[in-house]
Amino acid sequence: MTKRPLEILDKALNQKPVIVSLKGGREIRGVLQGYDVHMNLVLENAEEEINGVTTKAGTLIVRGDNVIYISPSVE
Repeated sequence: MTKRPLEILDKALNQKPVIVSLKGGREIRGVLQGYDVHMNLVLENAEEEINGVTTKAGTLIVRGDNVIYISPSVE
């Protein structure tokens, strides 16, 4: 049975971290707390790694216009 994208995101809510790829080559990892139909995301315990340095951002709201993809985090 084919699942709808939003059903898959529902299963990712409050689970393991996800990786969110953004326009401009940025990637943010965090626990998905919520989303809407525009792919605006709320991430908790968010962090971004730039040149080997991890920056913790806490809770973030990511505008859906910037999202390229969302993937389960590999830890």
